[in-house]
Amino acid sequence: MNWSALKERINLYEKLMRLDKPIGILLLLWPTLWALWLSALGRPNWIVVWIFILGTVLMRSAGCVINDYADRDFDKHVERTKERPLTAGKVTTTEALALFAGLSLLSFLLVVFLGNTLVIWLSLPAVFLAASYPFTKRFFAIPQAYLGVAFGFGIPMAYAAHLGEVPAEAWWLLLANVFWAVAYDTEYAMVDRDDDLKIGIKTSAITFGRFDVAAVMLCYGVTLAIIGGIGYTLNRGPAFYAGLAVATCIMGVHYTWIRGRERMPCFKAFLHNNWVGLSIFVGIVVDFLVSGRNLW
Repeated sequence: MNWSALKERINLYEKLMRLDKPIGILLLLWPTLWALWLSALGRPNWIVVWIFILGTVLMRSAGCVINDYADRDFDKHVERTKERPLTAGKVTTTEALALFAGLSLLSFLLVVFLGNTLVIWLSLPAVFLAASYPFTKRFFAIPQAYLGVAFGFGIPMAYAAHLGEVPAEAWWLLLANVFWAVAYDTEYAMVDRDDDLKIGIKTSAITFGRFDVAAVMLCYGVTLAIIGGIGYTLNRGPAFYAGLAVATCIMGVHYTWIRGRERMPCFKAFLHNNWVGLSIFVGIVVDFLVSGRNLW
């Protein structure tokens, strides 16, 4: 066996899965963790937590593979993506589809391991959303909203895993994630707007036009309002809202970066959304820890 060639293939598959760029995993993970803690009132089942973390990594990787498969003819015209393995011809379409199928199967086996029928049923639309999102850029004016549903579908699955049902609270949290995804992925789309206009792909940055910055900030605001409303309904304490306050400040910094609509500051704002998700999660965790101590 040629170990050098094998190592090269593995490196190419890793790049195709974007394991070298974990921001997508984190943006998918934070809403799932919010849901896991909220659904379990701060005491999640740790087996469930680790299964969802691993499932997040696998499904985000699968999503990247199918995205590159769908966009392989477009990516060659975009400066930032023209050297991706599939577009550059270093990986075949057959390999990409086989990798997507393998990752999806592993994710499904994790769900089956939970032994929860509702979670198993919910995993089917989750896979469909991940597989179909890349194709929405052909016809949907704001595909980022579809991405928000795909990236947030771990939320109802998390509630189902802990509660055996999906309450209204979970769907509201999913809606909050949709607005957050539109915000951060519009920042991302602002980086490629000129290239996307040339090749005819639809993005929120193009749809919003000169109102793109305002739309991002409005979506941020709606995200915070919905999550704040969930916290109010659940009678959460100061730490919960402190997390939202920190997230608000971070979003304010993003405004200073994107208002000039320059590529690198917009990309920086997109990447920085990791800290938004983390801030909200820390607020949730600390609030439950504090309220748990107060009960004693």
